[in-house]
Amino acid sequence: MKLKICGLKHNAAAVTRLLPDYIGLIFWEGSKRFVSEPLEEACDNSPEKVGVFVDAGETYVIQKTREYNLDLLQLHGSETPEYCTRLKNLAFETLGKELKIIKAFAVGQTFNFQELNTYLGTCDFFLFDSRGPLPGGNGTSFNWSLLQQYPQEIPFFLSGGISLSDQAKLIEFLNSPASAKCHALDVNSGFEISPGLKDIEKLKQFMDSRLWLAGIN
Repeated sequence: MKLKICGLKHNAAAVTRLLPDYIGLIFWEGSKRFVSEPLEEACDNSPEKVGVFVDAGETYVIQKTREYNLDLLQLHGSETPEYCTRLKNLAFETLGKELKIIKAFAVGQTFNFQELNTYLGTCDFFLFDSRGPLPGGNGTSFNWSLLQQYPQEIPFFLSGGISLSDQAKLIEFLNSPASAKCHALDVNSGFEISPGLKDIEKLKQFMDSRLWLAGIN
């Protein structure tokens, strides 16, 4: 089980020193964690970098991919499978690199997993987040047992308000059939002092907790 720490902004270098598997940089201006300035400390010798976008123009995505040397693209809007394919092709043509794509979906009290079918073959991962007023970062969780109905082989990221208080719930989930294709946990607002300023001590506690020491990581 891997870990992604998303929404880095104010103390990115301190977060990368914790060596999570992924760090997430948000390039959507509607977010309080919007990255508008270079984060060289976070981008040099860092874990894999995920750029988070919401219905962004392809040129903008490629620009940020080049500027921050992104490894994965997380698409949090209404991006179509065709858009995902074009973006992958454009990245290869212009940057000479194959980028992996994470397509995010908002989950409410129910979720129609048939929505995923058209993305098969175009995305490398799915991400399930809580439905809310924002595309992501709402700080709330959804009913993870819904993922027992997940029908695909594509691995997914689990997101949505995960915090230290969720450790028992996480252990229960990760020991259930619903977690079979769970590739990574995605944490953000549950480990912040303020938007974009991560609580390093809480992150250390989480990464050193029984959840990780038990061999689930």
